[in-house]
Amino acid sequence: MNIHNLFDLSGKTAIVTGSTKGIGKAIAQAFAQAGAKVVISSRTQDKCLEVAAQINDAGGEALAIACNISHKDQLQGLVDATLEKWQHIDILVCNAAVNPYYGPLAEIPEDAYDKIMDTNIKSNLWLCNMVMPQMAERRQGSVIIISSIAGLKGNDRLGAYGLSKAADMQLARNLAVEWGPANIRANCIARDWCVLTLPANCGRMCRQKPAQLPPIPSGGWESLKISPVRPFFSQLLQVVSLPAKPWWLMAVRLLAVEVTHKFILESVIV
Repeated sequence: MNIHNLFDLSGKTAIVTGSTKGIGKAIAQAFAQAGAKVVISSRTQDKCLEVAAQINDAGGEALAIACNISHKDQLQGLVDATLEKWQHIDILVCNAAVNPYYGPLAEIPEDAYDKIMDTNIKSNLWLCNMVMPQMAERRQGSVIIISSIAGLKGNDRLGAYGLSKAADMQLARNLAVEWGPANIRANCIARDWCVLTLPANCGRMCRQKPAQLPPIPSGGWESLKISPVRPFFSQLLQVVSLPAKPWWLMAVRLLAVEVTHKFILESVIV
């Protein structure tokens, strides 16, 4: 099935930060499959060029622009270069984030705390403020901030990261209130664990089991009427391998993947 059977992003331009691997790369590839022009961005230009080439070779249209989101001048350069190339930005996905510290809040170094807050919150606000005014002029646009389940639940190893992701959720709410009258939508996605390239010192956290699981809907899985979109986001989220994998745990995680896929698809249509 072609992704165009679900929706069409032809003529739209999207910026996806942190899009040379993992979730960001999968989002960018899916946007390109739907017809959008996509800006591939991360800190390393060579990696940006590699992913952009993959999209272009597959028949899409992608532009590589390296950007360290911790630097405001580089964020402005990312926006300026995109507007120079394609004149407008319709979709912004704030996906890039950092987490240099895994451990209790009582022991976090000040520089690590500042880096997490500056990169994961302030940089997103900077970028949104650079992009959203031109969306407002055309009265159309969509902003998606990739948050985390760590922003919803306490964690004894991801406390500072969780604080930043909870703040991202509130940032999306505030952006929706401020920019909604200009016909701009702002959404935040709190993703669960996914299989990515993670620092070695967080391996112990990946083995932790969820404290609780959501109940099965009263009408069964079918009652959610989830669209069959997984073929187009097969790389977006992967189920984390846990030591114990009962069928019901895997079913819940697969359901979460489907719900996230559907939400992203519906959030970007502009």
